[in-house]
Amino acid sequence: MNQQRVLISGTSRGIGKYLANYYLDKECIVFGCSRSKSDISHENYRHFILDITNEGSVKEMFSIIRREYQKIDVLINNVAVMITSHALISSLRSVKEMMDTNFIGTYLLSKEAAKIMKKDKFGRIVNFSSLAVPLNLEGEAAYIASKSAIESFTRVLSFELVPFNITVNTVGPSLIQTDILKNITEDQKKKILDKMALRKFGHESDVANVIDFFIDEKSSAVTGQTIYLGGAPN
Repeated sequence: MNQQRVLISGTSRGIGKYLANYYLDKECIVFGCSRSKSDISHENYRHFILDITNEGSVKEMFSIIRREYQKIDVLINNVAVMITSHALISSLRSVKEMMDTNFIGTYLLSKEAAKIMKKDKFGRIVNFSSLAVPLNLEGEAAYIASKSAIESFTRVLSFELVPFNITVNTVGPSLIQTDILKNITEDQKKKILDKMALRKFGHESDVANVIDFFIDEKSSAVTGQTIYLGGAPN
């Protein structure tokens, strides 16, 4: 198989940074994007600084990728914002920020990536949900709503992109010690772990394992699915 071209959002830190280095180690050409600079230094890495909720900026990035690299094989929509607060006291500003970044950003990147992928009749889109969705965690109503929207989007988009041999799936990570958990107290983390089948923190490699399954050429029959890590209740 030719050298894969992989676009990952949110590569300046956390899971996104891990995945960028992971796929660079697999000799992929990796495009990363975030609102800030990246310290990844590799001949096969290209970083874009942009706001993924800005349609013009997103289109400009894809225009550059199309012109200079011709194609995209894989899109990994990793970037996310989580602001925990009881629904009755959540600010409209924080709710909009989560919906815009988590869902609108995923929508815009998926839309533009699919336009390029369909020309080659091949593509893999992997979106990010969260184990918080099936756990119905208190204090995360807006965050869970944004991730639930991504899951619904995944299912519908998978049908729409079937004619172009593009699959769309979602991974739902469990608790992984990254910056996104900085606003969650240790007591809250323990309560979440107690609700999981696997009462332990996950690792970025767990996420990469699921993504590898989704993007494998042999997984062409797998689309519209969500896989949660850590174990969720029925």
